[in-house]
Amino acid sequence: MAKIPRDISGISLVKLLTKFGYSLTRQTGSHIRLASTHKGSEHKITIPAHDPIKIGTMNAILTDIAQYLGVSKQQLVDKIFS
Repeated sequence: MAKIPRDISGISLVKLLTKFGYSLTRQTGSHIRLASTHKGSEHKITIPAHDPIKIGTMNAILTDIAQYLGVSKQQLVDKIFS
């Protein structure tokens, strides 16, 4: 059971999310916009390019992605960070 890391940067998270079909659509300043098409619907998410990402922000991002993928947040954390 993996824990959410507290020292991950936005750039590192973007690289990890490419495993789940997310791709970079644009970057404006310190915010990176990703998009994914899964099961015929598109999902867009904005990742701050901060180092590190605040834990509350990371938690909200992972919750949003888990809901979109139809898995629990803990399952997503295990897949990404294990």
